[in-house]
Amino acid sequence: QVQLVESGGGLVQAGGSLRLSCAASGRTFSGYAMGWFRQAPGKEREFVVAISASGSNPYYADSVKGRFTISKDNAKNTVYLQMNSLKPEDTAVYYCAARPPYNHYPAVRPAGYNYWGQGTQVTVSS
Repeated sequence: QVQLVESGGGLVQAGGSLRLSCAASGRTFSGYAMGWFRQAPGKEREFVVAISASGSNPYYADSVKGRFTISKDNAKNTVYLQMNSLKPEDTAVYYCAARPPYNHYPAVRPAGYNYWGQGTQVTVSS
């Protein structure tokens, strides 16, 4: 199994930046595509961004395009989410998730991922 642990969340003022990290276990990490989702209280889990197993071809939700950047370092078994120009509506618990190559559900839906981290809280004050 794959285990994922997020870190880097916290409290930041609007317009500020945070960098989230997701550390993965297992030697098969390089073969998994990765994604970030977020969930605010009382709302559905929302797609943020996905990246291929090789670390290429990122796909961003319109709400974060131009502000967030995903990267994947296979040598370090880690995926990152650089968040700039943060807005209060970005406030949520952020989850990283792993997508095995045999999962053919859409990558923009939670069902497209088999493994999830515990989440890290991001709070953006106005």
